[in-house]
Amino acid sequence: MEVVNEHWPRAELDAVQRLRVLAAMIAGAAVTERVIAAPFEEVWGLLTDLEGTFGEIQPDMRHLHVAQRSGDRLVAHVRSRYGMRARFDGVLRPGSCWLQSRFLLVGMAAAGAPGGGTLVALTGGVRVPGRPALVPIGVRREARRSLDRLERLLT
Repeated sequence: MEVVNEHWPRAELDAVQRLRVLAAMIAGAAVTERVIAAPFEEVWGLLTDLEGTFGEIQPDMRHLHVAQRSGDRLVAHVRSRYGMRARFDGVLRPGSCWLQSRFLLVGMAAAGAPGGGTLVALTGGVRVPGRPALVPIGVRREARRSLDRLERLLT
C-alpha cells in the first residue's frame, strides 16, 4: 500500500529537465540545448537511430552496433572516426538516452517545446576515470555542431 502525503510537494520533470539534473551532478558537464522546428517523433527518431543516423549527428561515433537490449537497457559497441573502440552501457527511453563507457559519456534528451517544435539537449565528453567528472574542453562546440547536423538532416 502506497502512502502519499497530499501536502508534500511533487515535481514532474520532462526528459530535458532530467538530463539537466544528471549533468549537474557531473563536474565539467555542459548541457547544450536548441529548439528544433520539427515534431518530437521525427527528431527523436533520428537521434535514436543508433546504428544509422546517430553516427551522422555524433560524428565521433562513426559506427555503433547495439549488441544487447533488454527493456530500456542496452549494450553497444562503438568505433570512433579515429579507430578507437568502446563498449557503452546505456539506457534508452522515450525522450532520453544515456550512454557511457569507461572513458566516454553521451547524454541526449528531447521534449516538446512551448510554442511548437522540439527542445533537444545534449551533454557528454571524456570521462575522468574514478570520478564523476568530464573533461570540458570542446564539449559545447561539438554539441552545437551535432545540433547543426541534426537540423540539416531534418530539412
